Amino acid sequence: MGRWWQLVLRLWTVVPIWAGDELLDVCMNTKHHKREPGPEDQLYDECTPWKDNACCTASTSWEAHLDVSLLYNFSLIHCGLMMPGCEKHFIQAICFYECSPNLGPWIRKMDLAGPGERILDVPLCQEDCEQWWEDCRTSYTCKSNWHGDWDWSRGKNRCPARAVCHPFPHYFPTPADLCEKIWSNSFKASPEGRNSGRCLQKWFEPTQDNPNVAVARLFASTAPPWEVSYSLLAFSLYLSFLS
Repeated sequence: MGRWWQLVLRLWTVVPIWAGDELLDVCMNTKHHKREPGPEDQLYDECTPWKDNACCTASTSWEAHLDVSLLYNFSLIHCGLMMPGCEKHFIQAICFYECSPNLGPWIRKMDLAGPGERILDVPLCQEDCEQWWEDCRTSYTCKSNWHGDWDWSRGKNRCPARAVCHPFPHYFPTPADLCEKIWSNSFKASPEGRNSGRCLQKWFEPTQDNPNVAVARLFASTAPPWEVSYSLLAFSLYLSFLS
């Protein structure tokens, strides 16, 4: 039994190293993501920052820019015309979600029994949330959580019955509300700024290096992947029961 406990202790020691490797340069397991990131020199418009290493294809990047995205049949203009500056932020957020290979530390399984994955609490930089909210103040929506409860009876999302269209600040009083509520806590409003190295930018200039690479490496080094840590915990408890 002593040998087993020595093995467990050694595994707990190296798990953070494994975590750092496994959470870097990865793509989510979803319908539109590639299995592995790689160069995509034909990415469209707002998705071009990820052209050197992307989890999206050129086709996905183009579909992300449509008024009714073919990716999810989702319309951003469900309450009438959205202001161009506001729409641009949402397209950038979609490109960030579909194309970024730097979301590994925040990827979670949708269902422990299934293959689907999502992101949770990705720390967006303070400036990103503030500018997004500011540029959407005069645009309209009818819901604070866009992940569900839409009327899909005509094939695309429409406001549910009795949901009233209001300017964004009605449903999102603060920049943090917008970042965190819009897609069920996929994003988290970080108090850190873009130059801190402790938050992710949902968009960056295509001519600059990807600033999110170093941030993902920092966060990956602090926590082991859930499935590995859970397995080791279960094994440890099992040994405790035997002893």
